[in-house]
Amino acid sequence: MKEVGLALLAGFIVGAIFAVFKLPIPAPPALAGIAGIVGIYLGFKFIGWVTPMITSILN
Repeated sequence: MKEVGLALLAGFIVGAIFAVFKLPIPAPPALAGIAGIVGIYLGFKFIGWVTPMITSILN
């Protein structure tokens, strides 16, 4: 949970810096972009979960 808090704090600070300098935000501006990032993470975790099962079946 500490990692999540630190990541949120770091993101907040970076977002504030970008706002101060009037730069475009370095993140997806829409919910669809955020959903895509979550999908990438879930796909990565799914393959990590399913690969040992497939390997044990094939052996």
